[in-house]
Amino acid sequence: MNAPSTRAKTATRIAAIAASALLALTACSATGGKPRATDGGMNAGQADTPRFTVAMVTHGPPGDTFWDLIRKGAETAAAKDNIDLKYSADLQGPEQSNLVQNAVDSKVDALAITLAKPDALAGGVKSAVAAGIPVVAFNAGIDAWQAMGVKAYFGQDEKISGEAAGKRLASDGAKKVVCIIQDQGNVALESRCAGVKAGFGGAVENLNVNGTDMPSVQATITAKLQQDPSIDYLVTLGAPIALAAVQSAATAGSNAKIGTFDTNAELVDAIKSGKVQWAVDQQPFLQGYLAVDSLWLYLNNRNTIGGNQPVLTGPAFIDTSNIDAIAEYAKNGTR
Repeated sequence: MNAPSTRAKTATRIAAIAASALLALTACSATGGKPRATDGGMNAGQADTPRFTVAMVTHGPPGDTFWDLIRKGAETAAAKDNIDLKYSADLQGPEQSNLVQNAVDSKVDALAITLAKPDALAGGVKSAVAAGIPVVAFNAGIDAWQAMGVKAYFGQDEKISGEAAGKRLASDGAKKVVCIIQDQGNVALESRCAGVKAGFGGAVENLNVNGTDMPSVQATITAKLQQDPSIDYLVTLGAPIALAAVQSAATAGSNAKIGTFDTNAELVDAIKSGKVQWAVDQQPFLQGYLAVDSLWLYLNNRNTIGGNQPVLTGPAFIDTSNIDAIAEYAKNGTR
């Protein structure tokens, strides 16, 4: 999709500058010149810069394909940058904060975190900053990271992406929309659905489901469709939820169309077959990669990225018009 906002244009320039800096540093420090064999051939060597330990703490539930992509991006950057990556996650804000504090106590060199529930994370981030540990945020917390003393943010603007999805719904002729939230209280997801409503300009109802229990997700969506046959579009906020919604619509005998945020390999097939109309891509692999790579740049050269503005990794639409160009990367496990 086209996103001609000033913020998006600035983010594009920032990403280009960051890529140039990355290439320059890698050219100076890569050893041997021979590519290392990794999934998808993403690495071109390993930096001979000092080995640092970076903790990545997210709110990603185990087994979620979206978070698998984030972790793979982070691991790809870590392998290239000679980083010892310590990944941990917890869906609950207080527990995620404990993981952040554990990383601070273990004296990691740097920290990459998600801020889905920023109030719960404030104490842990404050401890890290006070200890002189550089922190970057990604994926969630675009409205909170600057006030916390975090050095950079990588992700999409959820309000902008939600509004884009809402406008797409309007152009698709939707009349009654349900926006499905799989993690109640997650500021990114709440903002995304608010953006959908603003962009659509019509009736949008939020439906909370338990994203860690897929049979429950499917049953809840099925019941909603059976209860209200006038629902003609479902918007899900993750690929696994979209695939559950496909089954729910079939079970309920509903003709509701489905659009979603985020992708995985299965969703590629669902878009190709027309079971899912489109996906809003925020490039999770890139988010994980940039979070780790930016910390490598800071630790080795005191570079910061973004000029205290978020570096946007999305949104962009994936649909039948461009799905074939994405499919090969989805099979590699990087999109």
